[in-house]
Amino acid sequence: MKSKKGTPASLKKYLLFYVFCVTVFVLNTWLRASWSPVAFIFTNSNHTTQIQPKVTVLLWYWPFNQVEDIHGDVCWDRYRIPRCRFVAERSSFSEADVVVFHNRELVTGKEKLPLELPRPLGQRWAWLSLESPANNGDLRRFAGVFNLTVSYRRDADVSTPYGKLLPRASEEPMDPIPQNKTDLVCWVVSNYRSSYRRSKVYQELSTVVPVKVYGRWTNTPLKPKDLLPTISCCYFYLAFENSISKDYITEKLWRNAYQSGAVPVVLGPPVQDYEAVAAPHSFIHVDEFASAKELGEYLQKLAGDVERYGEYQRWRREWKVKRYDGWRQRLCEICTRYRSFPRHKVYADLAAWDGAAAT
Repeated sequence: MKSKKGTPASLKKYLLFYVFCVTVFVLNTWLRASWSPVAFIFTNSNHTTQIQPKVTVLLWYWPFNQVEDIHGDVCWDRYRIPRCRFVAERSSFSEADVVVFHNRELVTGKEKLPLELPRPLGQRWAWLSLESPANNGDLRRFAGVFNLTVSYRRDADVSTPYGKLLPRASEEPMDPIPQNKTDLVCWVVSNYRSSYRRSKVYQELSTVVPVKVYGRWTNTPLKPKDLLPTISCCYFYLAFENSISKDYITEKLWRNAYQSGAVPVVLGPPVQDYEAVAAPHSFIHVDEFASAKELGEYLQKLAGDVERYGEYQRWRREWKVKRYDGWRQRLCEICTRYRSFPRHKVYADLAAWDGAAAT
């Protein structure tokens, strides 16, 4: 049988099928090149529902070999982050939207990048580090490799700081402030080096006021269960960072000081970095004093004035501390920001970006 124009019907069907296949191939290629997952849209007479596909985050290896349980829908079950698939099986490489590599194992040579594998179009590689630039090693070898940064820094693609403040609900009771203060100043330190600025400030401060020191440096380590109760007996805690770098504010502030009930005396990035993330009038910055002697005298007077000391604790009425409970939560956070990532971003000079944090 022939069509009216003389073209065999079978040939016409073949041509239509060929055009259909080519159209599907071109459309699929364009969608993958856009680096944006396709949304599934369902409609009825009343409304339109748009459902985004799941984002698959692959952790290539566990940081410091600290393996965590990720069975089930961990991002939703634990953190209420929807449509996020977190996996740690390398067999999922070809289907992963984001592959995460922790920096420490790369720079020490314990792990390598899978550069020999064909990288799926649109897949992002994420560089993960919670270390300061001084401890990140030589990053020049990673030029042009990574698309994303996961870091404590506020300007990272996925910012996962050591802690942050959340508004306290009006009906939520404030954590009690310990009243059993017996020591003026305390400090927990294990990695003590005389060349560190924090060590020099401590040495000068200890000549003015008594400082109770715990940790491996003084052979008085604290068990995890004893850490906060011990610090809670102190009016002030030395939340001194081992590196002076942009946004590098660690658990020394969020856990040791804030969660123990001691007022933190901080040494780290500039006061503006603390003001950007901490509660107003909740900390004392070393740089605001001309000398350690002046700082020590201020602490002595403040501890003896109940009303003025209490002003440093009032933030607790409106705010509470949130800390990440492990690597799982940090990596699930990638899904909450995935659709806002630039499509074709590449860190041509990761070392320069990381080095910009040094001050």
